[in-house]
Amino acid sequence: MTPSHLSRRQLVLASAGAAALGATPLGHAQIMDSGKVVKVVVGFPAGQATDMVTRVLAERMRAITGDNYVVDNRPGQGGSLALGQLAKSPTNGSVMMIAHMSAVATNPHIYKSVPYDSGKDFEAVGLIGDLPFVLVCNPGLPVNNLKELIAYAKANPDKLNNASSGNGTVSHLAMEELKRKAGLKITHIPYKGSVAGLTDVISGNVSMALETASAVRAHVESGRLRALAAGSSKRLSGSLASVPTMIEQGFADFTAVTWLMMLYPAGTSKDLVKTTYNALHSVMAQPDMEQKLVSLGLQPRTSTSPEEAAAYLRSELKNWGEIVKRSGLERE
Repeated sequence: MTPSHLSRRQLVLASAGAAALGATPLGHAQIMDSGKVVKVVVGFPAGQATDMVTRVLAERMRAITGDNYVVDNRPGQGGSLALGQLAKSPTNGSVMMIAHMSAVATNPHIYKSVPYDSGKDFEAVGLIGDLPFVLVCNPGLPVNNLKELIAYAKANPDKLNNASSGNGTVSHLAMEELKRKAGLKITHIPYKGSVAGLTDVISGNVSMALETASAVRAHVESGRLRALAAGSSKRLSGSLASVPTMIEQGFADFTAVTWLMMLYPAGTSKDLVKTTYNALHSVMAQPDMEQKLVSLGLQPRTSTSPEEAAAYLRSELKNWGEIVKRSGLERE
C-alpha cells in the first residue's frame, strides 16, 4: 500500500496510539473506508457546548473513518427528544449521538414519559468528557470560598437563594445535593436557562448559582461574579485555575459535572461499536485535542472500553435517580 493510498484510507489507530489506549495493534486495526453518511444527533441548539464539541469530533472522525458526519440539532426537553429519535434509529451505524448526561441519566427520573429506556435502548461507545460546573456568587456576598459560604449561610438561615437553569437540571439537582450534604437552607429559584439566572446573580437579585464553567468564565474574569468552588474532579484551567474544587474544600467524591457520551441505538453490532470506539480514541489521543476541547469548556475523560462506558451509564442512571428522589422533585 503506497503512502498516498494510506492518506486516503487512514487506519483507525496508529500503532503508538493503539498501544497507549490498549486497543487493537496496528497490524490488526480495521480500515474504515465506507464513505457513508452518518447523522450525529445533538439534543441542543447550534452554538452550545455540546454542539460545538460534537462538530469538532465529527470533523476529526471524518478524517479517520472516511465517513461523512452530519450534525443534526434536535433541541427539546433537555436532550430527550433527540435521544428518543436515536432509540428508534437504524442499527447500521448511520445514526449516532453525542448524548448529554441529563437526557440519559436524569430526565428519565424527572419526566413521567420519555420516549426511551436508558438502560435498554442504547449501545454505549465511549465517554468524551465532562462539562464542569462552578459555584459563583454576587461579589457583594461576604464570602470567598465554599467554607465561608457554608458558615455565612448557617449564620443567616433562609437569607440566601440560588438560581438554576430550571427544575430538574444539573444546575438544580447538584446544588440541592450540595445543600443537603452541607446542611444548608438556601431557597431555590428556577429560571429558563443559565443566562437569565446569572443575570440576576450579577445584579444582586439572587445570591448565587451553580452553572457550567463555560457560562460563568467571562463573568468571573470581569469581576461581575465571584467563583467559590469548581465542581470538577480536578482544578480547571486558565482564569479558573485558582478556584479550589468542592472535593478540596471537604466534600470528598462530590462533583458537579455533566458528561458527554457517544451512543448508538441498541442492536448495533459489537464489531461496529468497537471500531467506532477505536476511532473515537484515536481522535481523543491527538496531541492538540485536549487543548481544543478545554477551550470549549470540556474536560476530556475517556473510558477504556465500550463495556466500561456502558457500566458507567448504568451507574449514573441509578445515582441520579437517587438524587432526584432525595430532592423531592415531582415528576412532570
